[in-house]
Amino acid sequence: MHLFSENLAVEISAYYRNLALGHGVVPKVFTLVNGEGDQFLFFIDDLKMEKQEEDQFLAYIVKEHDAVTYARGTLVIVEKNQQFIEFAVVDRDDEDAIVCSAELTRDMDEKPIGLAEFEKTIVKKNSIVFGGLFNPVKLSEATLEEFESLWDEMKPKILHRSMGI
Repeated sequence: MHLFSENLAVEISAYYRNLALGHGVVPKVFTLVNGEGDQFLFFIDDLKMEKQEEDQFLAYIVKEHDAVTYARGTLVIVEKNQQFIEFAVVDRDDEDAIVCSAELTRDMDEKPIGLAEFEKTIVKKNSIVFGGLFNPVKLSEATLEEFESLWDEMKPKILHRSMGI
């Protein structure tokens, strides 16, 4: 597994802890890191796309930035009083992926007040619903242009930094 994948799992855990407990929000997050250590992170909900188009767009971003690893996370509600923040880190060159999960506790006003430590599990990446974003996807020329335009529009609004090598 690439070193960036391990680091990304640690980072996303801290990121979600800060968002949930510091800001009271748990957005759907997507991030990727390329071989040079450039990281891009944004909220998936901002895309406002249907699931299939969203997956195609994320696969396009993964390919265009030559990602070595990516992560996607969300809030999972089992029951109103049983909620988890879960994310998976998928590595381009490894059949395994890292899945992390932590139970979120809310107060009577539904404000997040506690987050357990993230438990890390190694699973086969093909068992993850969105684990195939490294697989080639065929897109029409119009769709490619639409995705390129959308990405250019998004770039100034997303977190972009270098993890360094």
